[in-house]
Amino acid sequence: MANRLAKESSPYLLQHANNPVDWYPWGKEALEKAKTENKLILVSVGYSACHWCHVMEHESFEDAEVAQMMNEHFVCIKVDREERPDIDQIYMNAVQLMTGRGGWPLNCFCLPDQRPIYGGTYFQKEDWKNILLNLAGFYENKPEEAQEYALRLMDGINQSERISFISEAREYTEEHIDNIIKPWKMHFDFSEGGQNRAPKFPMPDNWAFLMKVAYLAKDEAAYVITRLTLDKMAAGGIYDQLGGGFARYSVDHKWHIPHFEKMLYDNGQLMSLYADAYRYYGNERYKEIVYETYDWLKREMTSPEYGFYSALDADSEGVEGKFYTWDKEEIESVLGSENAAIFNTYYEISEEGNWEEEAVNHLWVRKEKQFVAEEFNISVAQLDEIIRHSKTVLLEYRNKRIHPGLDDKILTSWNALMLKGLCDAYKAFSDEQFLTLALNNANFLLEKVYTQEGRLYRNYKQGKATIEAFLDDYALFTQAFIALYEVTFDEVWLTRARVLADYVIHHFSDTGSGMFFYTSDTSEALVARKYEIMDNVIPSSNSVMAWNLKKLSMLFDNEEYANIYKGMLRTVEPQMASYGSAYSNWASLLLEEVYGTYEVAITGNLAEHQRREFEKSYIPNKIILGGKSGTLPLLEDKFIGDTWIFVCENKTCQLPVRSAEEAIKQILK
Repeated sequence: MANRLAKESSPYLLQHANNPVDWYPWGKEALEKAKTENKLILVSVGYSACHWCHVMEHESFEDAEVAQMMNEHFVCIKVDREERPDIDQIYMNAVQLMTGRGGWPLNCFCLPDQRPIYGGTYFQKEDWKNILLNLAGFYENKPEEAQEYALRLMDGINQSERISFISEAREYTEEHIDNIIKPWKMHFDFSEGGQNRAPKFPMPDNWAFLMKVAYLAKDEAAYVITRLTLDKMAAGGIYDQLGGGFARYSVDHKWHIPHFEKMLYDNGQLMSLYADAYRYYGNERYKEIVYETYDWLKREMTSPEYGFYSALDADSEGVEGKFYTWDKEEIESVLGSENAAIFNTYYEISEEGNWEEEAVNHLWVRKEKQFVAEEFNISVAQLDEIIRHSKTVLLEYRNKRIHPGLDDKILTSWNALMLKGLCDAYKAFSDEQFLTLALNNANFLLEKVYTQEGRLYRNYKQGKATIEAFLDDYALFTQAFIALYEVTFDEVWLTRARVLADYVIHHFSDTGSGMFFYTSDTSEALVARKYEIMDNVIPSSNSVMAWNLKKLSMLFDNEEYANIYKGMLRTVEPQMASYGSAYSNWASLLLEEVYGTYEVAITGNLAEHQRREFEKSYIPNKIILGGKSGTLPLLEDKFIGDTWIFVCENKTCQLPVRSAEEAIKQILK
């Protein structure tokens, strides 16, 4: 029989709906049952594309004997971490304090009042059974010890990431940037790109920051490592060489074998990164990456209403990576021997295989095109055409396989990351298809998850938005609205961004730290109210919000916004040098404080044409505004007939010029 999860909409919860475990969704019914029956709570957290979540479900949660033990001694709650990151945050923090590490599946045992006492990640079946029995006995026989342990653990949770507001004004210099970069450089992998460890995660914001350092500070190491990393990821198996889109991470240090799940949030940020990198480095492969990722987004991740789905599973037919891997004979049978020989050489396909299992291959590129072309006595242009045709044929063939599971819930924050990625692609390439999809997605989100007073919902599934949004939803959607203004000069997007920013200030502020809580003052009260400071695979919601307030303070000449973001930066800055990669979005903000921000106003009938021309160049430290008309303070007295470009800094403008080329010269002089 199906359990209570059968009534949920989350694909992850629905995966567990037929377990013999008497799962509850997080909510009043489960929490009151725990208190009434004085039972420990098991909070089990995961997500639909998580391979080891599937493994533990199969080994333990589908087992009748294990389920009987869980049902007898615990109130068992399943949580989709992507829908309820507020719950995941607290119990992940607890497990990290207890064990020194974290991950998913996350299994945390709590007192009936939700305070954690024990936890971990994946457990093998026999270990899990022992834990269940030991914990049940511990709570029955030593409840006072359990209470004491919960008290100590909650103290640790409440103190972790605790930060005190710094009120004194600071002057920032290049030395502050050097202090962040120098220790970080010691961890660069100048052979394979990324950091010198495995597994390797793309960490898009790390490379976005380092690319800015390369440009603004003329840092050669940052220039080299960023380009090398982007090249190696684009050539690696972490990138789907046939279908486009990046997997979540590589298990090895060469970017070859990924953990095959594909996440929307990675690909939105990587679209931004590769679009910007194309403008900076001029590498045509970066342009191909953006277009191929866009094709994947349209083909596999876009709903009929223009919402973007969340993830593709790592597994198909119960095997990780099966959808994406090949044996040599299969490729030869599809392409024919002549083209297959070239294709297999280019993508490192062999009879014995290039992965852990015999005869299994995963595509990646290790040879320069010129060498492959010479080996087969053809030109590089001929090689490109053979590879392009072969990829098309093999993708069509692959699409007949059983596909990985699709997590088709739509999350506001992740959609906002892809929305910004589309805007950045439009900046780089001026291709209307990027802007069209961005506007379609934005209008979908406005209709489904946005209210006029600035309140958001986090999720949308089966025609319903049901979960109150968190700070990352507000911060990333605000960022996307600002990006939409920058590519349309339609001030309605800035008005909406301002409404969201004001809502955050009124409902998320923590006066003690100067930061914003992750949950609003109208959200469900949990055992702790946390804030997100450190940047991770996704930049922290506070760093994104600080960036938003900086841009809005300039665009609207709003001193309150400026005071807030400057206070946030002052408070976090002392932490940055100790762990640069965990503060990269904050460090980008610091970098711009050091080097300044250009205010570029483009006005007149040809403003859109000149905007497109201007955006062909990589100039990261700017805001851009204008149009045929406009009401922003920075546009005052700048509509003087014809089309003009004003390059300003600190509200002081150089002489207006007629062309983007002249304006860029004013910046670069």
